[in-house]
Amino acid sequence: MHPGQADLTATTVAALVTRQHPHWRDLPVTPIVSHGTVNALYRLGNDIVLRFPLRPVTHPGPLKAEQDHARRLQPHVPVTLPEPLALGKPEEGYAGYWTAYRWIDGRTATPHDIDPTHLARVATAVHHVDTGGQPWNGHSRGGPLAGQDDWVRHSLHQSRSLTDTAALTRIWQDCLNAPLHKGPDVWIHADLMPGNLLVRDHRLHAVIDLGAVCTGDPAVDHMPAWNLFDAAERATYRQALDAGDASWQRGRG
Repeated sequence: MHPGQADLTATTVAALVTRQHPHWRDLPVTPIVSHGTVNALYRLGNDIVLRFPLRPVTHPGPLKAEQDHARRLQPHVPVTLPEPLALGKPEEGYAGYWTAYRWIDGRTATPHDIDPTHLARVATAVHHVDTGGQPWNGHSRGGPLAGQDDWVRHSLHQSRSLTDTAALTRIWQDCLNAPLHKGPDVWIHADLMPGNLLVRDHRLHAVIDLGAVCTGDPAVDHMPAWNLFDAAERATYRQALDAGDASWQRGRG
């Protein structure tokens, strides 16, 4: 999926665990099939999931930040977030840092699984956590859509045989024309894809993968309106978020 990505095996992962976290050495390692594009996942025993970036991270900062975000946000949100357990180090077999989290039982969300009002409460709770005035960092999601314009148009050009890219280009241009975010930057999850929403007992139970969490435009967290909900659910989600026209259009973008 990525040039030069790590080629890990369960045997290599087990060896890393044995050397770095010997108290877990007797736990079996099982690869997890995932459609994610950032991490290779392994289950360790019944209660732990290990996350290895496919492109090894040679500085611990991003992975430590992800774990810090989990600790910061969990007290404020009405769902379970990943619980950090450990941070692995680079060594023979894998050239980067990696993380261990508590395993969360659940299945990936599919259409009509989730109450839009509940998910809106989760997003709103994240947005209301104190940022200490921390602004958008200029690199992650959450900034002006114009900064993504070249990449979106390139991707649309590459996708001409897959979908109606002319219609999508018109929608994208309309989103670009939306007024810019004027309010303070807030904490955002920034990756509310169905694969990051876990359902248990027919209810949203957990939101996972906090690697994209940052401060920025809260419109980014409107994305489930289009990647998960139907038209009626989309309207409910918007009403629960109290999203104005400009914010809604940026979220669509």
